[in-house]
Amino acid sequence: MNGMHGDRPADAAWRKSSYSNGQGGCVEVDDSRPGTVRDSKDPDGPVLTFPASSWGVFIAAIRAGDLPIEG
Repeated sequence: MNGMHGDRPADAAWRKSSYSNGQGGCVEVDDSRPGTVRDSKDPDGPVLTFPASSWGVFIAAIRAGDLPIEG
């Protein structure tokens, strides 16, 4: 399943990506709910929630270099 809009958790622990370039083009992740992300430029905008298993595969692919990060 692709990401789906989730409810905005009131107790979210948002953190900017460690790959943030400081130019506003990054995402924030909710450390208390793996797979929950939002656009850092629009903190009141939509929240996307991915299944934790899919999120883990995505993160592993980034760490392995299978999904190069531009920047």
